[in-house]
Amino acid sequence: MKFKTQGQSQIGWVAIGGLLFFLVSQWFRSSSGYDLNYSGYPVITLLGGFAATAACIGIYNQSWLFQTQKLTLRRVLMTTLFLMLGLFELVHIVSFAEEVPNRAMMESDFSLMMSTMGSLVCSAGLLFIYSLHEKQVALPRKFLLFSATLGAFLILYICSIQEWSFLPEMLDGHLLGKVFTRLHWVAGLLYVTGAVVLYVQWKKTKNADLPPILSGILCFLLGQGYFVTASIVDDLNLLLGMLSNCLGYFFIQKGLYASVVDTPFLQQQAAEAKMNYIAHHDDVTGLPNRRRLSQRLQLMLDDAVVEEKLVGVLVLNINRFKTINDSLGQQAANRVLRQVGQRLNHSSLPGEEVFGLGRDEFALTMTDFYSTDTALRRTRSILQLFEKPVMVDGSEYHLTLGIGMAIFPYDGESPQEIIQNADTALHSAKEQGIELNRYAHAMQMKAQERLQLENDLRKALARGQFYLVYQPQVNLQSGLIVGMEALVRWHHPQRGSVSPAEFIPLAEESGLIVPLGEWVLREACAQNKLWQEAGYRKLCVSVNLSMRQFRHSHLLDSINSILRETGLEPAWLELEITESMTFDKDRAFEQLHKIKEIGVHISIDDFGTGYSSLHYLKDLPIDRLKIDRSFVNEIMEDSNNAAIVSTITSMAHHLQLKVTAEGVENEEQMMFLRNQHCHEAQGYFFGKPIEAADFEQRFLRDIDKPAG
Repeated sequence: MKFKTQGQSQIGWVAIGGLLFFLVSQWFRSSSGYDLNYSGYPVITLLGGFAATAACIGIYNQSWLFQTQKLTLRRVLMTTLFLMLGLFELVHIVSFAEEVPNRAMMESDFSLMMSTMGSLVCSAGLLFIYSLHEKQVALPRKFLLFSATLGAFLILYICSIQEWSFLPEMLDGHLLGKVFTRLHWVAGLLYVTGAVVLYVQWKKTKNADLPPILSGILCFLLGQGYFVTASIVDDLNLLLGMLSNCLGYFFIQKGLYASVVDTPFLQQQAAEAKMNYIAHHDDVTGLPNRRRLSQRLQLMLDDAVVEEKLVGVLVLNINRFKTINDSLGQQAANRVLRQVGQRLNHSSLPGEEVFGLGRDEFALTMTDFYSTDTALRRTRSILQLFEKPVMVDGSEYHLTLGIGMAIFPYDGESPQEIIQNADTALHSAKEQGIELNRYAHAMQMKAQERLQLENDLRKALARGQFYLVYQPQVNLQSGLIVGMEALVRWHHPQRGSVSPAEFIPLAEESGLIVPLGEWVLREACAQNKLWQEAGYRKLCVSVNLSMRQFRHSHLLDSINSILRETGLEPAWLELEITESMTFDKDRAFEQLHKIKEIGVHISIDDFGTGYSSLHYLKDLPIDRLKIDRSFVNEIMEDSNNAAIVSTITSMAHHLQLKVTAEGVENEEQMMFLRNQHCHEAQGYFFGKPIEAADFEQRFLRDIDKPAG
């Protein structure tokens, strides 16, 4: 059986009920022999007439007063239409009341004229209004339409009250005239047309206000049926027609209430609910967000104080998520986040809640435990959830998590403090390279030191605290220096030398790596140009590019500007990128091709550690592969490392790329690399990174002397 909506049911019941009532009333009318004048006809007519007047005025007020700043043309026309109908109904019932005491005639020609005009205006007006498109109406137009309505009514009223000869007569003695019947036939046809128009609109838009208004039009149509079948001035059908109109006004008012009051209220409620949802949920995973976490955690802490229980907060982070985002793209990365959130949510135990903190961080609260050992065991089981890979676009990806834990009341007293300390524990776990860490007070001290270091880093560039050191690159066959790598160092006025392992990640996170990288590039090019102008043999200087620099839209302009500023030819500059920078292959290829067009050389640093695709490697516009030091360090002890180095070297030869090995520390390593036909090498065996003056003194003045 086909499902019917509430609106369809209402329209169906009105149509069927009205038709049945019409048939029953006509049977009663034809079989009744008593005089209706003595059966309450005048009283019911008066009550019905005043009810119709009140309904029309109510519709007018409802449409005109509610949300006046958002009135549409349809609403304004409904307002003016029912103001006019209210006036017609009022004049009709007042003129009827004047005739009742005389008992000469229950309906006068004038009162019937007012009633008939009201029916014609209502049917034509509703058809016209619902044939128009909805649009906003300016405030002056509202008052113009209001004034035009009153003017039109006054004209019709004056014409009727003057009884001008061109106006048709409604009565023929005590009988209703043919004009009366014909005019109501016309009104009925207009109502039928209006009903069809509204039904088509409702099928298209499903607006909640249209079924009641369509039901009202059906009631008006029923009223016209009574009017056209009436024969005398005190006919029962006139009374039933007026009551049908009253019912129609009720449905019209109900429909307008739905559109003017009910629907906006429900829409406002839905908008508020949506805003509340957005304010308290993560937009990617759909999980409750940090704001909701703080609210829920406050309630948990209050309960824990009363019940003397513990509350645990875990902050979880996806390791290497940036690499996933860079390689797969944001949409695929978002699907990974949703899968992680779903896996955490579905595996949560009673007393646990999962939250999305934005980016690649999640939080999990625990309340149903009484010892820290229990919490630690539960946390380790959460790590095991991700031994199974996630599926993205038909491919499997293995994820690992880092987790920081803080427990109330040991690790903080407020929600903000507990969350912050769990986050601090997470960062400490990442720094130590472990999966799980419980908060300790010493971590907070370290976090504060990290923050201070970041503040100092922001000032260091302006204060000239950075300097460059240079490490030679040696041709393994000739033993001659063929290049150098420029590396940045930081001399802090209080801390002394700060390790690059400390400040480079901070610069990456804070975005300072971009201006710092530009400074390194400019300084290295300028120094190389100075050495060339001093008459030393020309060497290529290598400079590392960070991920942020490589993805920066102005990288090419920056390189060109620095080369022009320093006067260094592009052929004596080499830029080093990492494999992870090429995961977004389209963007990487475009950027690399532009750099190559300038004439600058490109090398891939730390090769072998970034899981790059050999399929894309063959198409990359690069000049050199630099074998990571982790493979070279144990090249003589670990056969696997030796095999990897040999394979990389052989592959590079076939791809017509140069190979440089990093981290060479002894002669055995150097000899092995030479036997594998590795082109160049750098490391402590040839020389440590040293400042420009020392590099010039040690390597450049005797540049044709073999190094090492």
